[in-house]
Amino acid sequence: MPPVATQLYSLIFKLLLRRRLSSLAASAPASSFGVSSRPAGEHRPSPPSNPSFASSAGPDAVATKDLHPDPLSSLHLRLFLPNPQHAATVAVANPPPLPTPLQLRRNSFPQPHDGHPPGQELSRRASASFNGVSSSAASCYGGYLPTARSGRRLPVIVQFHGGAFVTGAADSAANDAFCRRVARLCDAIVVAVGYRLAPESRYPAAFEDGVTVLKWIAKQANLAACGRTMAKGAGYGGPDSFGAAMVEPWLAAHADPSRCVLLGVSCGANIADYVARKAIEAGKLLDPVKVVAQVLMYPFFMGSSPTQSELKLANSYFYDKSMCLLAWKLFLPECEFSLDHLAANPLVPGQGPPLKLMPPTLTVVAELDWMKDRAIAYSEALRKVNVDAPVLEYKDAVHEFATLDVLLKTPQAQACAEDIAIWVKKYISLRGHEFSY
Repeated sequence: MPPVATQLYSLIFKLLLRRRLSSLAASAPASSFGVSSRPAGEHRPSPPSNPSFASSAGPDAVATKDLHPDPLSSLHLRLFLPNPQHAATVAVANPPPLPTPLQLRRNSFPQPHDGHPPGQELSRRASASFNGVSSSAASCYGGYLPTARSGRRLPVIVQFHGGAFVTGAADSAANDAFCRRVARLCDAIVVAVGYRLAPESRYPAAFEDGVTVLKWIAKQANLAACGRTMAKGAGYGGPDSFGAAMVEPWLAAHADPSRCVLLGVSCGANIADYVARKAIEAGKLLDPVKVVAQVLMYPFFMGSSPTQSELKLANSYFYDKSMCLLAWKLFLPECEFSLDHLAANPLVPGQGPPLKLMPPTLTVVAELDWMKDRAIAYSEALRKVNVDAPVLEYKDAVHEFATLDVLLKTPQAQACAEDIAIWVKKYISLRGHEFSY
């Protein structure tokens, strides 16, 4: 059973969310343009983006930047870039102690300087300016400006926030803190997706936004590669190279899209699974983007045949079954409403590529979450066709225990992020699949 404070907050949370859902159901959509986040009054104020690695950016040493890749839609992205120089400095100044047997599972990664002198490794892997290209540029911008010599390539984690399809934001306080933690632990660029919300934009708007982001990352990689190639030829030079004005510099300098991981939280897990299926169908059309793994955190899966957890925990903490039904009615078109809709039930036959083609999938579930049985069943179905699909179940945990604002600093939330990083590094490591449970 969760602490008393969590139980009390759950009652307040459900009361406010139910009122919000009822209000959205009663009101007509304000605009066909859609929204990617609710007004600030509906969630904690969003922390501003900070494109520098100064102390003001927080202890995680992660820079952030907001983007609107398509001016014709409300799609919003927040990029999280970890500072490799900060990680190298910490590793040299504070060498880690030898792990005890209980720590081996979480802290058995090779250190970044194994076999290399600290200075040589930093010069080889992080040869970029973290204070700007020049003093004049830094005074104008004050953030991170990659140089042409930057050779640090990081995997890309595309993250989809939760909120029952009707609330939440990529730049909310809770999602910002969670993405910073993931970027630091995984040493990866995190692209948090602010997809369109219901009921202004019903299915498949949010799912299509996820596919759009994957195509945008592929386009960025291709433009950057084309620009580098043409800059080497005669008659082309630096900033005037082809596509330079359209390239996102952080991704061009550091992103390795061939190591792409999808991470979905609650309803974001449904989006991540859909995007993974579409990436399989697209095949080489998404090159150089390759989805090597996905992480589904307490997926928002449902179905017409109730499971044991749905019967036993229907009135569980934070998101109960009746509230989730209302959210699905707001998200799915009225003519398509069904708990066995392909957006809700991943085990419905005939909705995409065979399960054996799905990427390795880590599923995180909470013991007190009424949706856990269906997530576990999906993971079992993947394992039956030889897909690496482990399940991590956390005792006395509730839905969104690792991403909800009031629970972010709990030991369970921090341990969950560490466990995710351990598993993800199996597939994003350049040294091979040496990480495993």
